[in-house]
Amino acid sequence: MSKIERFEDLEIWQIAKEIAVEVYRLSEYEPLKSDWGLKDQIRRAALSMSDNIAEGFEYNNNPDFVRYLTYAKGSSGEFRNKLILLEATEKITKEDYHSLYEKSLIFSKKTKKLIEYLKNFEKEKKPIKHK
Repeated sequence: MSKIERFEDLEIWQIAKEIAVEVYRLSEYEPLKSDWGLKDQIRRAALSMSDNIAEGFEYNNNPDFVRYLTYAKGSSGEFRNKLILLEATEKITKEDYHSLYEKSLIFSKKTKKLIEYLKNFEKEKKPIKHK
C-alpha cells in the first residue's frame, strides 16, 4: 500500500463524502425536508463517517487513526439503521435506500479492511522481545 499524504486521497473518505452529498441533496426535498429532527439526524450520521476519517488521519499516527476509523465504521451502522427506518416510513424511495445502503456497506467493508491492515502493520513494526 502506498503512503497516503491527505485524507482526501483515501477511497473510504471519498465514498463517505459521496454518501453525505447524496443525503444532503435528498434532505432538501419532501417529505424529509420538513422533518427537521430526522433530517438533522440522517445528515449528522452521514457526515460523521467522513468527519471521523479526516480527524483521525490528521493525528498522524496509526493507533489514533484506527480509533477514529472504528468510530467511522460505527457511524456507518448508525446511518444504515436510519436508512432502514426512512425507507420503512416512506421518507425516501426504495431506489435511494438501496443506493445509499449499498454504498454504506461498501464503506464499512473497506474501512474494516483498512483497520485490519493498520493493526497488522503496527504489530509487525514492534520489536520482538527475547527472553
